[in-house]
Amino acid sequence: MTEAQFTIRATMPDDWRAVRAIRLEMLKDTPIAYTETLSEAFGHDEREWRRRGARGDAADGISLVAELDGGTWVGTMGCVSFRDEPWPMLVSVYVAEGYRGRAAGVTDALLGEVEAWASSRASGLMLHVHEDNARARAAYERRGFVATGSTIPYPLNRRQRELEMVKRL
Repeated sequence: MTEAQFTIRATMPDDWRAVRAIRLEMLKDTPIAYTETLSEAFGHDEREWRRRGARGDAADGISLVAELDGGTWVGTMGCVSFRDEPWPMLVSVYVAEGYRGRAAGVTDALLGEVEAWASSRASGLMLHVHEDNARARAAYERRGFVATGSTIPYPLNRRQRELEMVKRL
């Protein structure tokens, strides 16, 4: 783990190169954590990456990044409100290997900002986590999320499941 100074901020369209870079890093690090393949991500053009960067200021969601003083991105987290869900959904969670864990503070800082955003819209936050992603499940549980018992098929392999977890805000 590395102790470093970082700031949390919303992404912007002009961040598109960094949005692309961290997404590719995420997909290489833990492919089962996301519903997009590395191959699919490589196929996106600049317009798509700019659209993703614009999520930092979306009406129905937020996209945040943990950025070191030198400009390197070491984490990202998003949240989106869906009309058919009672609570906003935590999405696109990633923290670079050297910045994981409570001592580094990156996950907690990102989640704190997401929870602040979500709490102005609902009384809780939900997420889906792949059944085989024990590291992520443990991290969510340490931060107050509990499994509901509900599952959905994992979009990239319908024989696998994603577990629903929630946290009251």
